[in-house]
Amino acid sequence: MKLESQIEALLFWKAEPVSIKKLASLLNKTEEEIKAAIIFLRGSLNERGITLIQLEDEVTLGTSKEASELIESLTKEELTKDIGKAGLETLSIILYQGPISRAELDYIRGVNSQFILRNLLVRGLIEKIDNPKDQRSFLYKPTLQLLSFIGISKIEDIPDFQSVKSDIENFKQNTINEQKAQN
Repeated sequence: MKLESQIEALLFWKAEPVSIKKLASLLNKTEEEIKAAIIFLRGSLNERGITLIQLEDEVTLGTSKEASELIESLTKEELTKDIGKAGLETLSIILYQGPISRAELDYIRGVNSQFILRNLLVRGLIEKIDNPKDQRSFLYKPTLQLLSFIGISKIEDIPDFQSVKSDIENFKQNTINEQKAQN
């Protein structure tokens, strides 16, 4: 597979900005090779619905400006729908476990949460913050708007907060112990 195709696939899968240095490390290439492939990828995406966005040394995929009206109308439609079972499940995990990384969230849910997180971010129910343990990733936490919407003044006011939080921690620890026992 061509390097630019690998970069495209990786950026699509990550769905967040990735540094050129990180791409070079993940793909076992030099930064110069990555930069050259990014230039080629940007050109190959010309006049398509997806574009390559670059800010300083980070790149990500985004929708092209020509698709902005379509994306805007779909976003408005999406915001008027219920968030659904998956959205409620994701919100619950973030409320009881937040701040939490996408990887942890995906692990708990057992599925990729990328699109649900985007939906919740767009609605202003959660926010993305820098991960102090790993500057290359983010954590998700509830917003003040969400707390206000559900009628609580602090996160600990959620029903059975300590009990549920403890149950989730026990589940995570038991899973870790089971994995260690299997190895």
